[in-house]
Parts: sequence; C-alpha cells; structure tokens
Amino acid sequence: MSPNETSRTSGGGGSRLAEALTPGRIGMAVLAIVTLVFIFQNTREVRIRLLVPEVSMPLYLALLATALIGAACGGYAAARRRK
Repeated sequence: MSPNETSRTSGGGGSRLAEALTPGRIGMAVLAIVTLVFIFQNTREVRIRLLVPEVSMPLYLALLATALIGAACGGYAAARRRK
C-alpha cells in the first residue's frame, strides 16, 4: 500500500461533510449570503447609464447583474490559472 492509500483508509471514517466544509468554503458561503441580503434590501428604482443609453431599473437587479458578472470573471480567471 502506498502512503496515500493508507492515509485515506486510516482516517477513522471521517465524514464527507467535514471534508466538504472547509473554512474557505464556509467563508465564501457567508459572503454570498451577506451579498444577497444586501442586494435584495436595495429595491428602489435607479437610473443607470451604460455608455450612451440610460435605463431605469430596480437597484437590486443592477447589483445582482454586477455580482454575476464579477463571479463569472473570477471563475474564468481561476480556470485559466489552473491550466
């Protein structure tokens, strides 16, 4: 048996949940929840200008769109870094 195999089997039956809940994942989950609460607390109508057109929309939609674009950019950058 290799050292990798023995460490996996001799862990005393560690649960998969404990392995999945790392401090980094918990922190990101808390940050995501706080972000969503902030977004949905801001519901007033705002005017947004993107280059030339000006649109009127609820602030939470603009914040949500910005968060999704940021998450997509972060995911793309992380995927490129792994290569």
